[in-house]
Amino acid sequence: MKKLFLIIAVALSTILIACANEQMINVEQLPAKAQSLIKTHFSAESVSYVLQERDGLSMEYEVRFDSGNKVEFDSKGEIKKIDCDIRPVPTALIPAAVRDYVQTKFPNAIITEWGKDDRRWKAELGNGIELKFNSKYEFVGIDD
Repeated sequence: MKKLFLIIAVALSTILIACANEQMINVEQLPAKAQSLIKTHFSAESVSYVLQERDGLSMEYEVRFDSGNKVEFDSKGEIKKIDCDIRPVPTALIPAAVRDYVQTKFPNAIITEWGKDDRRWKAELGNGIELKFNSKYEFVGIDD
């Protein structure tokens, strides 16, 4: 009986901790840098919700717009990922070296997703091709 009680207690505490790791917040509660980016590049969009998630010792944020676009930020308000689904990511948010590479190699493509995947940056094109770049934004390959 004690084992059963202990298992139930551990399961409930795990669920409560998981729930405490995510919460809805207002845009005004985002780091200043993230707020500025939203006001500058997504001012025409309506925010659907903002989710704050604790990831270990750091905090991460996800902003979802009514259009379906999504921006993820780290605890400092730096971009982790921008997902614009079928629309292009705002040009000013893509480093010039990446924009130039895509325009040269894929002149008719748009970048619909931009973000960091582990140590590398990734640009997903509207045609489904995923391009990988290093920390200096130099092309390193196509993600398959």
